[in-house]
Amino acid sequence: MVPRSTRSSVLVIVMITLVFTAVALTAFIEKAGNDLIVEAREADAGRLRQEAYSALEVTIAVLEDFRQADNGLHSVNEGWGDPIGWAGWTPTEGRSVEVALQDESGKIPLNHTDLTTLANLFEVWKIPSDRAQSLADALLGWMKNGYVYTTPLTVDYEQDPIPYDAPARALRSYSELAAIDVIKDTFFDEFGQPNDYYWRFVADCSIFSFPTPNVNGANADVLAAVGQYTDVQRQHLTDFLSGTGQYANQNRQWFQNAAMLAGVAGLGGQAGGFGTTVTALRVLVTVREGRSIFKLSAVIAPQGGAALIQTNAANATAGNTSSSAATTTAVTNTAQPTGTATASTNAANVPQNLSYPFTILELLENDEIPPSPPAAPSP
Repeated sequence: MVPRSTRSSVLVIVMITLVFTAVALTAFIEKAGNDLIVEAREADAGRLRQEAYSALEVTIAVLEDFRQADNGLHSVNEGWGDPIGWAGWTPTEGRSVEVALQDESGKIPLNHTDLTTLANLFEVWKIPSDRAQSLADALLGWMKNGYVYTTPLTVDYEQDPIPYDAPARALRSYSELAAIDVIKDTFFDEFGQPNDYYWRFVADCSIFSFPTPNVNGANADVLAAVGQYTDVQRQHLTDFLSGTGQYANQNRQWFQNAAMLAGVAGLGGQAGGFGTTVTALRVLVTVREGRSIFKLSAVIAPQGGAALIQTNAANATAGNTSSSAATTTAVTNTAQPTGTATASTNAANVPQNLSYPFTILELLENDEIPPSPPAAPSP
């Protein structure tokens, strides 16, 4: 007969074995479940991606029709705010498609801005004047080669734990704000996360290159910073565009030139600081099928419209080798590739004689798309 102590030891070994087996099986099931979720998401993306790009092509076709008919795009009030509905296009059965349009050229173009405009913008945010000047100074010092600060501001990025230098060219990404002295202390919280000021900056300023903001797509902050319009003037402009207030007996309108803008705004303000044509437009496409969602974000520019920032970053070591001329590092900013093809592959596959009506400045899918900034305050 087996001693009781021996039987107890066997039971303990069996129980330990069962526990380890259960733990291993649980871990395997969790990993398999995660792998299945990832594969399911990739499968959903593959099924819905084609629908999203089809909707984008339909949208571009409708926009081109309006652009040719009206000698350019000016405002969604012209009737192109619902391109899918206008074209009568319907998605595959069981799917829904939404298209939202945002006038990217209604923002302040950072590569064409100045100290006064930036300081005005920050003061519109209710930031004290001296702090607003410092913020504008710090931003321009980051973007402009040889910039001379106008405030008692000293920056020495080379003394940071990981040394770096200001690139001396306009922002290519909003994430650069986290590296700029004074700016990073205002636009990010104590945990390094973007705060309301950061998102307001994203809503007000563009990293794409175009001469002036389109007044038809400008928000209250931009109207105040660039046009230096008062609250009353901004309300007049909003009423004109929306067909409300003193313009309630009219349909929604849009500004066609600076003279019309000055006439509606009244005395004062800088109407010459605005354009009236869309030069960059963000197209947001959302495809739904049951619980599956695919999102596509594209920034497009008509012929002669906005462009990517092409100015090269200054070489921080140039001063050590030559005092007569600065050298530059050739860095070309390209639209981010999709998950299925690189930008170079796409370029190689495009026929050279294709007369495409718009230039795609940015193309993002799903998780690549940053969250939308909170709505800007109304005038």
